[in-house]
Amino acid sequence: MNPEFWRNKRVLITGHTGFKGGWLSLWLQSMGSEVIGYSQPPPTTPSIFFQADVQRDMRSILGDICDLQHLQKVVEEIQPEIIFHLAAQSLVRSSYADPVGTYATNVLGTVNVLETVRENAAVRSVVIVTTDKCYENLEDGRAYCETDRLGGFDPYSSSKAAAELVTAAFWNSFFMSANDEAQQGIASARAGNVIGGGDWAIDRLIPDVMRAVCDGKQALIRSPQAIRPWQHVLEPLCGYLILAEKLYRQPGRYAQAWNFGPDDLDGIPVSAVLQLIGESWGPGITWRLDDGPQRHEAGRLRLDSSKSRKLLGWQPQWKLSQALEATARWYKACHNQQNLRTLTLQQIESYQSALIVAKGIQE
Repeated sequence: MNPEFWRNKRVLITGHTGFKGGWLSLWLQSMGSEVIGYSQPPPTTPSIFFQADVQRDMRSILGDICDLQHLQKVVEEIQPEIIFHLAAQSLVRSSYADPVGTYATNVLGTVNVLETVRENAAVRSVVIVTTDKCYENLEDGRAYCETDRLGGFDPYSSSKAAAELVTAAFWNSFFMSANDEAQQGIASARAGNVIGGGDWAIDRLIPDVMRAVCDGKQALIRSPQAIRPWQHVLEPLCGYLILAEKLYRQPGRYAQAWNFGPDDLDGIPVSAVLQLIGESWGPGITWRLDDGPQRHEAGRLRLDSSKSRKLLGWQPQWKLSQALEATARWYKACHNQQNLRTLTLQQIESYQSALIVAKGIQE
């Protein structure tokens, strides 16, 4: 990832008021990009968007990704060079409660972004963010690669699989060039379970635990033996940045689907994550099994990211223990009312320093 590439680039982020969008907005700001966000208001209270003052050095536009005319007007006005599409309904359990809204946001929203890009030649590079849950998960223990079959048991997962199909169809129909001279690069990015400071979504492990410990309560855990590909939020964001730069320079070559998952050793059960976050936090974290009725959720997920490692030069930088330590430090700072914008930028700088060291070792 080349920080100099991002200096003065005009970048639009849909979903900038969310967890991933907030971290990405701050990272791009730190590299000197001209950042514009398009999103609904923050989906949670509290939110990293307000806690880390994300909008300080960017332009924030409130809008619904399902409103095609408004989105087209915004993109026509700002003429972004690069778009990261993160706006989504991103929770499995919420998709059971609102399947129509989930499909509208995740599928039609992706259609609207790509249709808007199709009409605006200023856009050079687009990264459509989906999820590891877009695969037909047979839970057979193997890691899924980009050519495996798409599927999804629940409305959220299947809506993200549909967004993948939409992305591929738009590329094939409107952007692909037989002689590799495409002017606009469109790709999808599939990441695992991300953790990090500022995530306040319901029904996610770390936010649920942090809310409970700050309130002096026991966390309710649904599936302590479920295995997920855990990684700090900066890991896939780094992948998105690398991918966007590659698309900008060689759109025809990199317009594909890409996995961004952790090392296999960091795909561990929920119970093991609870033990590690307890070690980072210190006394106070306790939990008990939520034995109430539960909707279906996958028991095991694994991603094969060898393609991204080989062709993009991306690889994880932080072990899970480091990711959890950084996450615990963020929530402690929140609890102690410290400056969260400063801390978030410091953690981004620390991660970026690890990238520089890793690059030096490789060379």
